[in-house]
Amino acid sequence: QVQLAESGGGLVQLGGTLRLSCVVSGSIFSVFPVAWYRQAPGKERELVATIGSGGLTSSYADSVKGRFTISRENTKNTVYLQMNDLKADDTAMYYCAGARSMKQISTPDYWGRGTQVTVSS
Repeated sequence: QVQLAESGGGLVQLGGTLRLSCVVSGSIFSVFPVAWYRQAPGKERELVATIGSGGLTSSYADSVKGRFTISRENTKNTVYLQMNDLKADDTAMYYCAGARSMKQISTPDYWGRGTQVTVSS
């Protein structure tokens, strides 16, 4: 059974930084594309960033381009989301998700439970 576990969320001030981690267990992690999603109260879930199984391809939502960086260490079964210059609109629950292929990343097969990020002024 595939399991994803996020960590690294917390309370941070405007302009601050956080690094989220997602550890994948129970499967051959290296073949999975992985995405970070987020959802704020009263808002729809948003795809934030994706990364291919080899770590060579990535994509970002316009709202985070230039501020967030997704990366992975397949030897550690871990995907990261480095978040810089955080804004109030970044406040949300962040979820890690995995899919069998990049074509399916918008409808992931596996989800973590999420980690809360709160940006304060």
